[in-house]
This record gives sequence, structure tokens and C-alpha cells, in this order.
Amino acid sequence: MTESAPVKRRGRGRRPFAEVHAEVLEAAGNVLMDEGLSGFTVEKVVIASGVSSATVYKYWPSRGALALDGYLHVAGDSLARRDTGNVEADLKYMLTAFVKTVTRKPFGPVFAQLVGTAQTDTELAAQFDRYFGPRRSNFFAILEAAKTRGQLRRDTDVGVLVDTVWGACLMRLLLPHLTSGLTPQFVGEVVDQALTGVLVEPAPTQIYD
Repeated sequence: MTESAPVKRRGRGRRPFAEVHAEVLEAAGNVLMDEGLSGFTVEKVVIASGVSSATVYKYWPSRGALALDGYLHVAGDSLARRDTGNVEADLKYMLTAFVKTVTRKPFGPVFAQLVGTAQTDTELAAQFDRYFGPRRSNFFAILEAAKTRGQLRRDTDVGVLVDTVWGACLMRLLLPHLTSGLTPQFVGEVVDQALTGVLVEPAPTQIYD
């Protein structure tokens, strides 16, 4: 069993919100990575950060919402956005960036735990929507631009296309016996097969290490 983290002592006076916010997220991310979601509590974050529980609950209404923000703080924003005009290469690049993050321990298992908990934690589910919603819209915009350029058929349902490539990756992440197969090569195969029926002229295949 690990020893409890020492309580941080702060001087008197109000500190800038950005400083407090960063300290809470750093503490939340560290607790989450060290103990997983099952061992993650708001109380441990309060102790590690030295920020009052009242302040933490003011900005994070649930344990799950705080855990997700802590995760994103330490894991980084792996949902890269790129639109070079080569829709096939751009999809592979963005999905590969995500896969590289979630296949590193402990990031992958913890992310899977967060997805599972979001099914019963409405605040965590809302936090997922706030974070991933705009990024999903970025994918839509890139695919719509590809349609405008004539790279995709005009009748392509970009929502179905996005869910096809993302769904395949998430399936392998969430099922432990399939996770070892979540690789950049798998991403390339998923994108190739998803685009087979909608590409006007297939772009040259590119592989990202």
C-alpha cells in the first residue's frame, strides 16, 4: 500500500485561478495514473494539491469529471487536427496520434476505465461530450472539405465514416484481448477499408511510425 501524500501547505491570500486550476489537474492526473480510477478520490486530490475540497467541487461536480480532466492534463491532447488536402493521409495521421497515446501504459487502461464509468456517471459523460464534441466536429469539417474538393462522393455520410474509423479503434481499446492489435498498421487498414467505397481517386498510402 502506498503512503498517503503529504498535505500541501499554502500561504494566505487568494491565488490566481489559473494556478489553482493547474495544481488540481496535476494532482488529479498523478493520483489517477498511480492508482487507476478505482483508487481515485476527490479527497486524495485535495490532499495532493493543497486546494480546498469546496474549490474542487465548485469546478468539478463529480469524481469522474475531475478524473477525465486530470487524465487529459497529463496525457495531453492526442486528438490532433490536420487538413493538408489529402484526406486519407490526414485521417491516418489523426487516428494514429490517438492510438499512440492510448496504447501507452497506464494511459490506455485508464482511458478505458473512464469510458466505462461514463455510462453511469452523467457528469463524466457530459465532460466527455464537452471535450470530444468539438474534436468530432473537426473531423466532420475535414471530411466535408474533402467532399467539396471532389475527393469523396457527394453523398458520403461523414457521420457514419467518422464512427466507422473511430468505432473500430475504440472497440480494440475497450476489449482487453484485442488491445494488442491496436496499432498504426491497424489504423491504416481501417481507414483504407472505410474509404474504399467513397474515395473518388485513392491517395497514395502513407504510414506513420
